[in-house]
Amino acid sequence: MIRRPRNSLRIAALLTGAALSIAPLSAQTARNISQSDKASGAKANPELTAEFGGAVSGPQATYVAGVGKNIAIQSGLSNARDDFTVTLLNSAINNAFAVPGGYVYTTRQLVALMNNEAELAGVLGHEVAHVAARHSKKRQSAATRNSILGVLGTVLSGAILGNNALGQLGQRVFSQGSQLLTLQFSRGQETQADNLGIQYLRSAGYDPRAMGTVLQSLANQNALDSRIMGRADNRMPEWASTHPDPASRVRAALARAGTATSGITNRDIFLTRIDGIMYGDDPKQGVVEGNRFTHPDLRLSFQAPNGFYVMNGTRSVSIGGQSGKGEFSTAPHNGNLESYIRSVFNSLGGQNQAQIPISQLERTTVNGIPAAYGVARVASGGSQVDVVVFAYEFSNSQAFHFVTISPAGRSGTFDPMFRSLRRISASEAAGIKPRRIDIVTARAGDTVRSLAGRMAYTDYQLERFLVLNGLSANSALTPGLKLKVVVY
Repeated sequence: MIRRPRNSLRIAALLTGAALSIAPLSAQTARNISQSDKASGAKANPELTAEFGGAVSGPQATYVAGVGKNIAIQSGLSNARDDFTVTLLNSAINNAFAVPGGYVYTTRQLVALMNNEAELAGVLGHEVAHVAARHSKKRQSAATRNSILGVLGTVLSGAILGNNALGQLGQRVFSQGSQLLTLQFSRGQETQADNLGIQYLRSAGYDPRAMGTVLQSLANQNALDSRIMGRADNRMPEWASTHPDPASRVRAALARAGTATSGITNRDIFLTRIDGIMYGDDPKQGVVEGNRFTHPDLRLSFQAPNGFYVMNGTRSVSIGGQSGKGEFSTAPHNGNLESYIRSVFNSLGGQNQAQIPISQLERTTVNGIPAAYGVARVASGGSQVDVVVFAYEFSNSQAFHFVTISPAGRSGTFDPMFRSLRRISASEAAGIKPRRIDIVTARAGDTVRSLAGRMAYTDYQLERFLVLNGLSANSALTPGLKLKVVVY
């Protein structure tokens, strides 16, 4: 989704500035959440919800909230279910988090990756555990310093002003199109939250092994996403990047849970309740197909260069590859496109920073759309990089732009993308439909390959089906088994 920038740092301050004063974990007893924490959480909640695509409503959201409240009261923060607000977010990334004041969040995409109710309870319990253990307070300074990237300008300014080389910028990637990053926790904090989540699962009567199985699904999804995007590593701007290295935690979580079968999973209940949940991009926020982005409401489309991946976000669209990074977004426009470009360059320098010198500023036309671009060459970590702002005027009050960064002399890599942006017709826009989860029941003769053939994708059908259902390629399907298929 493309929206005008807002103050992400203010939300971050609300997230990191409040912490619960609680007894040591071993001595916790049920208590009410303090009024000050409730106030800070209530203040952050509307903006946090908007940051991640808004709240999903209806039976699916009600079900997720009920499971979340039941597991949250196991934490000792409060014994009143109504002290907790659990929100299902309309976001196509795998993410979950909680903030002081009893506010717990998970995205519909992460819920769709799960395979039973115990896994849902495990993830939400893990997030509540971070609050119960006061991890947000302990990571406050580190988060303020490293994790709150806000908009692309903050990311680029580090590279442009010499704080980070272009290679390091590539390692960090963009925060899912400039979305607010939640706190990145240490390995020790993740282990503690995993262990507490397992404890909460046991207390609530769930199978404690669910923490390990959902972490395995996350690790598998990260690996598949990297493969689909053509990346050599598994680092993704998802739940796993703010909750480091799920693969290394799977074995520990399973060992902690034990091998004996115990507790409920409510697999069929869970699958029935999430039947029909949206999967992937919401067309109202724009959709990514391969390396093409299309926004039916804004009536525009563009295609990234071959070998580059595209990731949709709440505020912008990120483009990444081995030879550069970019972002597509919008900003306030007063009818002067040259002024618009200069304002974008100024925002890249950050507060109290020197202005970036523009060496070239040209007007042009792209597919009938008035356009202009500016180029600047700046020092970055001992080398030179080219920064390009390429803007398009859709009306006197509406403009969009790319910002790209690449090694000096290689900005032409993005020329095909700059020239690909176009308006789309009303009929093309109307033809873009959302994908949804369809719960099917295996019949005699069904195989993972035959059911994978129903997946609404032209690539990686089998791999997507296997990861989505926690299966392997040689898994045998028992008639009557409920499974997830992605359909239009």
